[in-house]
Amino acid sequence: MINLYGLTLTKLETMMLEEKQSKFRAKQLFGWIYEKNVVDFDEMSDISKSFREVLKEKYCLEKPTIFTKQEAKDGTIKLLLEMKDGAKVETVLMKYNYGNVICVSSQVGCNMGCSFCASGLLKKQRNLETSEMVGEILVMNDLLRETNERVTHVVVMGTGEPFDNYDNVLDFIRIINDQKAFAIGARHITVSTCGIPDKIRQYGKEGLQVNLAISLHAPNNELRSKLMRINRAYPLEELIPAVKDYIDNAGRRVTYEYIMLKGVNDSLEHAKELCNLIKPTYAYINLIPYNDVLENGYHRADYDTVHAFMDYCLKHGVQTTVRKEFGTDIDAACGQLRAKQEGKL
Repeated sequence: MINLYGLTLTKLETMMLEEKQSKFRAKQLFGWIYEKNVVDFDEMSDISKSFREVLKEKYCLEKPTIFTKQEAKDGTIKLLLEMKDGAKVETVLMKYNYGNVICVSSQVGCNMGCSFCASGLLKKQRNLETSEMVGEILVMNDLLRETNERVTHVVVMGTGEPFDNYDNVLDFIRIINDQKAFAIGARHITVSTCGIPDKIRQYGKEGLQVNLAISLHAPNNELRSKLMRINRAYPLEELIPAVKDYIDNAGRRVTYEYIMLKGVNDSLEHAKELCNLIKPTYAYINLIPYNDVLENGYHRADYDTVHAFMDYCLKHGVQTTVRKEFGTDIDAACGQLRAKQEGKL
């Protein structure tokens, strides 16, 4: 059966025409699904009974189910969601003063091989379907509805490499951005990639105003190849020009994510290298405090070290922030909850 949560409005309109219905039927369905949160076709009263039977026969509205839920003292909610085939993925809600930010996973497991990441402890099983990614938000909104809240911002920074699941992620973005669906503004959506140059260039030509973040984590090839296996295939000499092309085509600045690892990539010499590397791309740096994963052997950089690193970058003309921490009293690291449930931690 076709899960309607996985269809953009354009694709649903095409499907309705194939069903000998009008394009307006697609807009009606979107209204019932996203504005009224209806999951039972029989409740769609302005759709003929005969076509409701067709919908029940060929289509479904299926969400993931909650396998495990953790809630931190700061209000962070971490869910381990189970898909129809039993696959499990994490999704996390973080409450900022400007809104509710959900971190969405794009794959079951991850093959990028970043040595510091808990997600990499479980290898990629498959891509998530568009409907499953949409389902991550739907389930979280169901929880938030109890307090008259909803998801307002989306970051595709959970388990998986989004550009390794490009088409499904793009449809997901179009659905959550659609005014007739979630109506989440493009500037409130961010996609994070480890750095696949051809996909970065392609993404820059999509005509989207969605934010792009690059998981960088090291200022030179030698160190980045140790931390991130993808750098062996796509070194900085290929990544940085792709980012420049993206900026030229999309007209959008990018953010470089940089996890601060104690004694590994946190020195002022690293800060100097980093500034020299990214200055030509006129980008931001987001320094990320590390959540220790014992199996990986890395530790978070000291508070003073992180802020000295930030101050150096700021003084050398590179806009730099330190990411606010959430969920430190639960399994905070990406992939940690799933790995624990599956016996990897």
